[in-house]
Amino acid sequence: MATLNVGNLGEYLREQRRNAQLSLRQLADAAGVSNPYLSQIERGLRKPSAEVLQQVAKALRISAETLYVRAGILDAERDRDEVETRAVILADPTLTERQKQVLLQIYESFRKENGFEIADGGDESGPDVSDGADGSDADPQEQTAG
Repeated sequence: MATLNVGNLGEYLREQRRNAQLSLRQLADAAGVSNPYLSQIERGLRKPSAEVLQQVAKALRISAETLYVRAGILDAERDRDEVETRAVILADPTLTERQKQVLLQIYESFRKENGFEIADGGDESGPDVSDGADGSDADPQEQTAG
């Protein structure tokens, strides 16, 4: 069987797993995937879905976006700034998961409002903000400053 273009991802996952001092079985259990499937990912024989990558990233306590780039789900050059920003938000240990999701939604809505496409692979798309910038989705306190 030919190796898919995910060898780099597999090597990176193996390195992260070893850094976390987890066995393949421990990571598979923590991520909710089968041990053989995770082994195939690490060997570059399988290309996991974004959902599986997210589960593995959570188990390893690393950024899912980093795995998305390595798996070719996100374009590293085009989305570098967004990936880095999202990674910093997701890696902040002082924020709750809910706070992280809200921050990401706000960030994505501002990018959309400013004409930048939101990269695929996020957990949820941000709020829909009209291009007319009429302020209907803005904070009510901010609407008074006009």
